[in-house]
This record gives sequence, C-alpha cells and structure tokens, in this order.
Amino acid sequence: MATLLLLQGRGRMTAAEVAGELEVSERTARRDLDALAMAGIPVYACAGRGGGWELLGGARTDLSGLTAAEARTLFAVAGPAAAASPELKAALRKLVRALPAPFRPAAQAAADAVVVDPGGWGATRRQRPTPVHLDALQQATIDGEQVQLEYLGRNGTPGARTVHPLGLVAKHGAWYLMADTTRGLRTFRVDRVRAVERTGQPVARPAEFDLREAWQHVLDAVDELRAPARVRAAADADVVHALRWVFDSEITVGQPRADGRVEVVLAGPSVDMIARRVAGFGGRLHVLDPPEARLRLAALARELLAAYEEPGATLNRCLITPT
Repeated sequence: MATLLLLQGRGRMTAAEVAGELEVSERTARRDLDALAMAGIPVYACAGRGGGWELLGGARTDLSGLTAAEARTLFAVAGPAAAASPELKAALRKLVRALPAPFRPAAQAAADAVVVDPGGWGATRRQRPTPVHLDALQQATIDGEQVQLEYLGRNGTPGARTVHPLGLVAKHGAWYLMADTTRGLRTFRVDRVRAVERTGQPVARPAEFDLREAWQHVLDAVDELRAPARVRAAADADVVHALRWVFDSEITVGQPRADGRVEVVLAGPSVDMIARRVAGFGGRLHVLDPPEARLRLAALARELLAAYEEPGATLNRCLITPT
C-alpha cells in the first residue's frame, strides 16, 4: 500500500528512494516493486539516467480514492493500535509519508489524537456505551480547534467552559478528553459532556506535548489517590499470576530473589485492605513490610482460628506469631 501511494503521489522513483522512504533495504524495495508488477499492477522500471519505477501511463489504484476525511478516519482508527504494536506503528509512519502532501498533516494529527489504554481502573471491568459527543470532540482535536463544552461536574452541576482539545484516551470502555484550560491541563469524562460547540479559534498546543506521557501522569496521580498504601512482599513464582488478577494495575512485580520467590509491591486504599486481600494466599506470600501489615495478618489468622478451630485440635501457634 505504501509503495503504491508513493508512486501515485510522487511519480517516478528509484528503488533507493522507495527504500529510504519506507525504511527498508534497497533489495527489499526492488523485490516488492517486482512483486507488484507480477501481481498485475502496471508498475514498470525505466532504465538509464533519470530512470526509476513508475505506474504505467500515470495509472492509479482505488487506494488513491481516499478523501482527506477518509484518510483522517483511517489513521484515527489505526493510530491507537499502532501504540501497542511497533510493527503497526512503523507501517503507519510509512503510510503517512506516502500520502499525498495535503493529507499528511491531518493524517498524522489523527494518528496522534487518540490513546487506547487497555487496563481498567483497579479491578473494575465494565463496558460502557460510546459517548454521544465523542465524534465531535475527536474531529475538533484532529482539526486543532477550540471548543466550548457544556459539562457536568463531579457534583452533577452543569457548567460551560472553553477548552483546547489535545487528545482523547479510551480506558476500558470509558473515554477521556485531555485539554488545556485557563487552569492548566485537565481531563474530562466524555460521557459527562452534554454539548460541544466549536469556536473557530485554533488550539494553543503546549510545546512538546505528548498525549501518552500526559496520560501516564494522570494515571500516576489517580493511582496515588486510589491506592496510597503500599505493602512489600515476597511471593512464590507460581502465584504471581493470581496476584496480578487480584490486584490488576495495583501491583508492581520485581525480579526473582535468590530463594526463588519474586518480590512484589501491592497497592491499595489502606494497609488493612491489602492484608485482607492477601490473607488467602497463606504461606505462598510472605509480607516483608510495613510491620502493621504483618500484625494485621496475624490478627486475621487469630480471628479465623477462633471461628473455625475445632476443640482438641493441635496447631502450630508459631505460624501466626509475627516476627
């Protein structure tokens, strides 16, 4: 596709020029050009000085029928996928170069306008309907135009504000608009937007703004608010997968230790809540610190013994004594 677009948009090109644009070897470029000719595409080579490859008679394929709007849509859809795949990201970069010159800025803007974050917030996994005003906000972001939002705040009170849309993020079915405002960078839930009106004024984009980096800052801040407590522990290697399932994004897995266990850091709203969530792992997970987490687990063990210990049963009490 990229080779065809290049030939259509720029006319005659040498194999070396095609290779340079598509970041492949000249041998690969020649092979692909030959393959196009063998597939019936009217691509032919002109020998001699000033020669190169071109489409016979200026032939054009259906691919060239992309309108500017279609090109923007293509890259808006493909851009988020490219963020998760280096191969797709490279392919999009090549296609942007191959597009007709007037289409390239909008296509690149569309590819950079959306980030897809596959993780949920903590253990929450809910599907949500597509917000009504998502398309309008995406188009304003791609076009670089300020918008006036009618927006419901956290307390449910509506208000109007003018913002500079910088990008959209989809996180497990929920959409968020990142925008610059008079109070600095802000994040808006798109499903709380009740109306969008374009102002006709251009967006003032902060220097070196990167949507993915900005979203990571938001995630870090939210994680700190939702899960300020931390517990460090050593887990058997075969239970790390289960811990990931229980804690989702609230776990940091370290390197294996000399004893074969894996050090993990678990986050949660409080040490008590973390202790309750790991109590079921028993001896497969050894809490290292803080001391209050160890004390809380010992207390939980005593509660369970009091509830379930049968008369006359002999248990090793040292197992529940904190050290």
